[in-house]
This record gives sequence, structure tokens and C-alpha cells, in this order.
Amino acid sequence: MLVVVCVAVVLVVTSLQHGLSGLLAIRWRHRWLLPLSLVIQTVVVDVPALPAGLARVVHVLSYVLAGVFLVLNRHLRGLWLLGLGVASNAGTIALNGGTLPADPHALAVAGIREDDSFANSGVVAHPVLPWLGDVFAVPDGVPFANVFSVGDVLIVAGAVWLVRSATRRGGRHRASGRPSQRRAPAHHDVDVLPGLPTAAARTAAAPAEPVPHPV
Repeated sequence: MLVVVCVAVVLVVTSLQHGLSGLLAIRWRHRWLLPLSLVIQTVVVDVPALPAGLARVVHVLSYVLAGVFLVLNRHLRGLWLLGLGVASNAGTIALNGGTLPADPHALAVAGIREDDSFANSGVVAHPVLPWLGDVFAVPDGVPFANVFSVGDVLIVAGAVWLVRSATRRGGRHRASGRPSQRRAPAHHDVDVLPGLPTAAARTAAAPAEPVPHPV
């Protein structure tokens, strides 16, 4: 949720500064994969009745869908950094049985208390790659207090890069769409009718008047 909030803030700030025409003009490949992945993650986190084993499998599946979307759109600038963050989180989750390991101290700082229900992030008894888990925290009492990982930081940084690049490219396209003002050629260089010589040519071709000599 914290990552979604950060990306939303980036979109709002960018739209106020540059507009979103460049971002909306991006031709995403199989764009339905990303919202489907987010919906699945929301269901996994917010539906407590879902069996823990099934929740872990579905949680990993959501990252697989997001990864496929990123691979298909890897040509977009900044998306590789976002994809690196997703890969960091997804790999760590897969290696830890479907849960992103969280540092107990970070959870305490954020004011998060664990229960027996499935959590996409939580304390793992013997975590694999614990430094890639949720080791950072937004303190309790601050809006959207939560824990986050190195992968989350990369995701937000990649999203900022993508949005800024797209909006700037849209701005350049708008600027280049203005009609250019060209100077009209000088009057003496323009032929009035095809085949007729110009004024300069007529002047050069005219015979010179004889100069009278004194008697």
C-alpha cells in the first residue's frame, strides 16, 4: 500500500507540473496484466478467510503476472529499474514461502502487530535474504506508517523515472508541433512567372550605356 501511495503522489505532482498527456500516450503491451496483479494482491491481503497456503501461492502468482507485464514493456525508459524492484521482492517472497520477511524492529517502529492470519510481509523464523525484506519503516504516527524494502524503493524510483521521461517526451512533442516561421526569400530573388528571368538577372544582362568622352 505504501508503494501505491508513493506512485500516486508522483502522478499527481507530475500532472500538476507537466500534465499526463505523455504518460497517457504510452502504448502498453497487455496492460490488463498489471491491474490484475494488483487486484490479486489486494484480495490476498484483505480477505482473511483465504487459506494461508493458497494465499501464499496466489501472492507469488501476482508477482509473476507483474513480471510478465514488465518484460513485455521493457522497452520503456525507467521500467527496467521498476522491474528490478519487483524481481527483488518476488524472489525474496518465493524463497521465504510466500511471505516477504520483515525485521521485527521495523515492525515495532511502524506500530504493526502480527496475528495468525496470512500477511504478505511478516517475521519469518529463518529468513532467506533478510536484507531484501521489509527492513525500513515509516514510524507510527506518520500518515501511511508501514514497513518497506529495498525492492519497494527501486519500484518507486523506477516509477518516477518512467513518469518524468514520458511527460517530458510529451512536452517536447507538443513544442515541436508548433508551425515554424520561415523567412520569405527576398523579392529580387523570386521569379514572377516561370521561365522569366529575375530582376537581378535582367540587370546583369542589360548592356552597359557608353560613357561619353570629352571633345
